Amino acid sequence: MPLPYDDYREYPLEEMKRRAAEFYATMRRRRSVRAFSDRAVPPEIIEDCVRAAGTAPNGANQQPWHFVVVQNPDLKRQIREAAEIEERAFYHGRAPEPWLEALAPLGTDEHKPFLEIAPYLIVIFAQNYSLKPDGSKIKHYYVSESVGIATGVLITALHQAGLATLTHTPSPMNFLNSILQRPANERPFLILVTGYPAEDVQVPAISKKSLAEIATFL
Repeated sequence: MPLPYDDYREYPLEEMKRRAAEFYATMRRRRSVRAFSDRAVPPEIIEDCVRAAGTAPNGANQQPWHFVVVQNPDLKRQIREAAEIEERAFYHGRAPEPWLEALAPLGTDEHKPFLEIAPYLIVIFAQNYSLKPDGSKIKHYYVSESVGIATGVLITALHQAGLATLTHTPSPMNFLNSILQRPANERPFLILVTGYPAEDVQVPAISKKSLAEIATFL
C-alpha cells in the first residue's frame, strides 16, 4: 500500500535559494586527495555516511549494493599489494598512450600508499542478482546506475562530514572478492578511500567546467 509522503519539507523561496547556493559552495571545496593522514575517524561517522548512501534511488528498490568498510591493517595491506600489481601492469604496458597522457596532470602512478595509510577503505560492490532461500536468482535492474548514484551520495556525505575521499578503481578488481570474501553475485564497483587529508597534501591545479558547458536549459 502506498504511504503519504509526510517527510517532505518545503522551504520558503529565499531559503531554497540560500540552501542551494550554500550546498554548491560546500561541494566546490571537495577535492580528491592522494595523501591521507592515519588519524582515527570515529566509526559512527562512517556508519551514518553509509546509511545515507543506502537512501539513494535505485532500480525497482532492489538496493543492489554492499559496502565493505575496511579498517583492518592486514586487509588494507593485502588490498594495496593486489592493487599495485594491477596498477604496475596498467602504467607499464596495459594503458594506451592517450590514457596515460590524460592522467599525467594528476601525477598518478602505480604506487598507492594511501590504501594502507587512510583509516578507512570503503569497498563498494554491485549486486547483479540476489538469491532466494531456495537458491534461485532474482535479477537486479539498473545496477550500475543505482550503485553509481549511491556512491555519489556516499562521497557527498563524507565530504559534508568533513572527510576527504578518493575513488580508486584498479582494473581488474576481482581480487577484492577473494580478499574480502564476497559472494559471486557481487562485483567490485570501486574502492572509496576516506579519512583526514595529510597536513602537507597537495592537489592538481585543475578546474571544473562552467554551467554553460555542462548543462542546457530548454
